[in-house]
Amino acid sequence: MFELTFLGTAASAPSVQRGLSSAVMLHREYRFLIDCGEGTQRQVLRSGLGFKRLNRVLLTHGHLDHILGLGGLASTFGRWEAIEEMEIYGGAWALQRVRELMRVVFTTSEERLHIDYHVIEPGILLEDDVFRLRAFPVEHRRTEAFGFSFEEKSRRTFQAGKAEALGVPAGPIRRDLVNGLAVSLPDGRTVLPDDVLGPPIAGARVAFVGDAGRVDNLVDDVAGADLLVIEATYTAEEADVAAAFGHLTAGQAAWLAREAGVQHLVLHHISRRYPGRAILDEAVPIFPQTFVAKDFDLFRVVKQKPLEWQDARRGQSPDAAPAKTDPATLRDETQGRAEADV
Repeated sequence: MFELTFLGTAASAPSVQRGLSSAVMLHREYRFLIDCGEGTQRQVLRSGLGFKRLNRVLLTHGHLDHILGLGGLASTFGRWEAIEEMEIYGGAWALQRVRELMRVVFTTSEERLHIDYHVIEPGILLEDDVFRLRAFPVEHRRTEAFGFSFEEKSRRTFQAGKAEALGVPAGPIRRDLVNGLAVSLPDGRTVLPDDVLGPPIAGARVAFVGDAGRVDNLVDDVAGADLLVIEATYTAEEADVAAAFGHLTAGQAAWLAREAGVQHLVLHHISRRYPGRAILDEAVPIFPQTFVAKDFDLFRVVKQKPLEWQDARRGQSPDAAPAKTDPATLRDETQGRAEADV
């Protein structure tokens, strides 16, 4: 199961309703902070998630609206929270900017927080027996940008009936078979995992993309995801502006979802010039299972179960049908000017 909570869903500058880019992904004991725009730590508190174990940060890229909150968060961790170490993953340029930021936040004498900087390369970042985190390249204004794929590994169910028919006793010997090991029975026969395990069952997968300037190069990386999260800064009426600033329209994001065969699409990084309804209306005709995220929306992804969507602060579910989104999700926002990343 994956739980994704949006802390900020605005593009470039905050609005009354939307904070700057940030989200938290939960999976078992893992907690990942994805981007950390200005004001993120207050959003963490408002969401009810708290700071515990929130020390692993994934940066989609190094523009300031995605990293400025790290200074305040690190300062809080170093002075007030029982967190002694942070791990920050990002492209080389993004990490260089973060290092410069931290030199402003901490002097040598007061630095109580150890920070490990991990330069991202496309491929697997973290992995255990049941989970894999993979990074893939994203094109955004010639920055070193990345998307992230959160993946449950496929599993095979234990067929108890087959085991009993073969005379496999209960206990550790069955556990070995589940773990992929061949076992020897007391009568000398060898039983292989394939003899008692069912076919592979794919796990849940969430693909997360921050800012992006094109989508045709992302189809393979997000193909078949249960949930695709991606920016939709503009609508088609301003496709030329989107292209100039290296961003996407809602229609482009929906095209990617359709071509990649994903199950659900969540749009974020919304310009202040648009109400959520304008973004939704452009995307839904292309890809009906589309949601426009607002701050504190929580999406729960469980394989072979319906997508769950609620407000992380209240635990209340809005309407399930994407085209009938709760009006609070689609309220008009402050009109803004075109955003230029920095």
